[in-house]
Amino acid sequence: MKRFSVVIWAILIVALALSACATPAQPSEKTKVRVATDATFPPFEMVDENTKELTGFDVELMNAIAQKAGFEVEWVNVGFDPMLAGIAECQYDMAIAAITITEERKASMDFSDPYINAGQIVTVRKETTDIGGKDDLKGKKIGAQLGTTGAIEAAKIAGAEVKSYDSYDQAFLDLANGQIDAVIADYPTTLAFLATNPDKLKTVGDVFTDENYGVAFCKKKADLIPQVNAAIKALKEDGTIKKLEEKWLAGK
Repeated sequence: MKRFSVVIWAILIVALALSACATPAQPSEKTKVRVATDATFPPFEMVDENTKELTGFDVELMNAIAQKAGFEVEWVNVGFDPMLAGIAECQYDMAIAAITITEERKASMDFSDPYINAGQIVTVRKETTDIGGKDDLKGKKIGAQLGTTGAIEAAKIAGAEVKSYDSYDQAFLDLANGQIDAVIADYPTTLAFLATNPDKLKTVGDVFTDENYGVAFCKKKADLIPQVNAAIKALKEDGTIKKLEEKWLAGK
């Protein structure tokens, strides 16, 4: 029995020695999350002309969310309508691109808690005197980005001709050049464009919708929603979102 005990102890000692020499377990890699955006919507998302990298309010916000939530972002840059369709079909896990939370969209995708409130406003040329707000757009030619809340609101105006654009920069350019009479767009987005054309364009009337932007999710990725909501809450509390607003939405 004594000899048997000695053998057992010898085996235990060797096992302990081998475990001490074993390579420490490596930390698991962060989960990659495919996040779609439409980088034609400054100041929320755009491509930096110098670095060719995605940048803007939403891009910095999503990167901060990912850091808080512990996942890695794999960005996909795609048009706004294909982006929404891709989320509905689960080609992407999430999307962030100044996406207004609506009941209609909730039927095909899920949303995070709101991270910013932004309503629609009318923009016209500086010299325009016959349009003082949304109620004066009857019979006018209105520009809006395809698939956005602005396009939905423009379509509701009786007698108006609505011209759809792939991106808002094209709509504002046509407005400045006199090709259309007005543009309906989100207030923060409008402010960014007005900052680059202060002598040509102006807003008229008040913000006439109460809207919230949220992160959109493929319905099969509901497990990501609590993580993202917790991150948004933390980024609001620590002042990160406020700093992003000051950086990208100056004058909001």
